[in-house]
Amino acid sequence: MPRFAANLSLLYNEHPFLDRFAAAAADGFTGVEFLFPYAFAVKELAARLQTHGLQQVLLNAPPGDWDAGERGIAALPGRETEFQAGFARALEYAHALDCPRIHVLAGVLPPSADPAACHATYLRNLQWAAAQAASAGRAVLVEPINTRDFPGYLLQTQAQAHAIVQAVGAPNLQVQFDLYHCQIMEGDVATKIREYLPTGRVGHFQIAGVPGRHEPDVGELNYPYLLDVIDEVSAACGWDGWVGCEYRPRRGVVPGATREGLGWLQRRSG
Repeated sequence: MPRFAANLSLLYNEHPFLDRFAAAAADGFTGVEFLFPYAFAVKELAARLQTHGLQQVLLNAPPGDWDAGERGIAALPGRETEFQAGFARALEYAHALDCPRIHVLAGVLPPSADPAACHATYLRNLQWAAAQAASAGRAVLVEPINTRDFPGYLLQTQAQAHAIVQAVGAPNLQVQFDLYHCQIMEGDVATKIREYLPTGRVGHFQIAGVPGRHEPDVGELNYPYLLDVIDEVSAACGWDGWVGCEYRPRRGVVPGATREGLGWLQRRSG
């Protein structure tokens, strides 16, 4: 059975961020992920992980000016120095938190951008980041993201992401396969799991219900079946990664909202 990690940026939002580690551990999670840790001292985050017996399985590199609408800068020409500085900071956090994976957001392309130049910039930045991460024993992940949530995002499909990984050719560059984004952009999710997981290029999965990005037992996707597919293919190919629970509790930011929505996980574990 896949190991499930709580995404602390979206789950347990009734608690201050640093208290979400305890809440996740109390509900049986052994792994956590989150978007951006940089507002918190790395020693404080490491202490929370150790206190609650949690493994940090994923974090994101700095995305540029998130509040201004930027969703990554890896594919933006002219931002290479900023990208490298941000990735170096992500490596520092990953080392201190013993986190094996860093997700690099490609970015939303400006209307005036030259797609070819952006693609070339993206490849160069990923080549550089993968080399830096390899020296530190970390993996770099790229993720196709749907254009309903991120209009204009560069990387949109599994095929695009896997082509990027193959073009760069670094063994520690992998794809972050989010079933929520895949369903919105492409569908045929089970077939894509069967196609791509055996390649060795999938480093991490994430899940959420479609269309509302709530619990995986809410919406149009048959997650019991899809998780069985991940189980089946993982057993055949030896994949032993994590599935990140990156969804917003349907009940919102109220006490107990995350815990009350974990019936899907309890049924899976029971």
